[in-house]
Amino acid sequence: MSLLGRCDTPLREAYDVAVLDLDGVVYRGRDAVAGAPEALNAAQSAGMHLAFVTNNASRPPTTVGEHLRSLGVEASDDDVVNSAQAAARLLAAQLEPGSKVFLIGGEGLELALRERDLVPVSTVADAPVAVVQGYGPDLPWKQVMAGATLVHDGLPWVASNTDMTIPTASGVAPGNGALVRLIADFADREPEVAGKPQRALFEETLDRVGGERPLVVGDRLDTDIEGGVAIGWDTLLVLTGVTGLEELVAADPSCRPTYVAPDLAALAEPQPEVTHEGDASVAGGWRARVVDGALQVEGEGATADWWRAVAEAAWTHLDAEGQPVATDAVRPPE
Repeated sequence: MSLLGRCDTPLREAYDVAVLDLDGVVYRGRDAVAGAPEALNAAQSAGMHLAFVTNNASRPPTTVGEHLRSLGVEASDDDVVNSAQAAARLLAAQLEPGSKVFLIGGEGLELALRERDLVPVSTVADAPVAVVQGYGPDLPWKQVMAGATLVHDGLPWVASNTDMTIPTASGVAPGNGALVRLIADFADREPEVAGKPQRALFEETLDRVGGERPLVVGDRLDTDIEGGVAIGWDTLLVLTGVTGLEELVAADPSCRPTYVAPDLAALAEPQPEVTHEGDASVAGGWRARVVDGALQVEGEGATADWWRAVAEAAWTHLDAEGQPVATDAVRPPE
């Protein structure tokens, strides 16, 4: 039995809504991932609804929508959902309307709090009753220090997400999780987390955009895929962001995707089952196996099939032997 999923029809026909991560999936920094706008527009034309879902809490949905449209993606602001909205959702369930919340973050969090009838404040003198934290590229250090002190004093603390890295046009940079970790170590406690892989952001997404057969699409095993697995939704990992070969072959069952593909073109394609012939995992013209702990791949064919064969072979070995797989001798096809 294959560890990867099988879908006999194009994914955009089998699922009614794609829950799409943004950074590393649709764009990197200000630029579109190659082929992403065309793949997404074609999926919408085929009847698939798109939800643009991000752990980045700094930008409001209107700004994200404008960015997507500037890249050629046919996106509505109402279909953009971020972890700021999920964080505000969690706080609104705990606090009275009009409650003051100390803000460690940017415009996206501020607007999300106001949408839930909560009042964002930035000084201790405002007597906040909770703290919310999210990514903000222009955060003043004095605001971080004040918020950390309130967390240390025991106020309810919600973090939009704990991503340790964020992809940018110039490379991978520290994400909100790095600053969350700093405050957590200082205060000796952990926050309630709203973003992926926690449930709140997924639940917020379906509440806003609807859907009965969601497919989570992302580039990160530890947020997008782990969150989809935890909530029981099928997942598609695309290899246009932070996950590469070494991360993929080491994935444990809690963060293994249902499907794996080079990019969003997979939405228009079926996902054939990977078969097993002896100790080899076979996908298309590729045969992958693990010999003495090292991955070996033979054959030729589509790049997507190469990734399917490699993932299946590595995970089969990992589950059976409990040992990591060496990938030094293989490289994905161009």
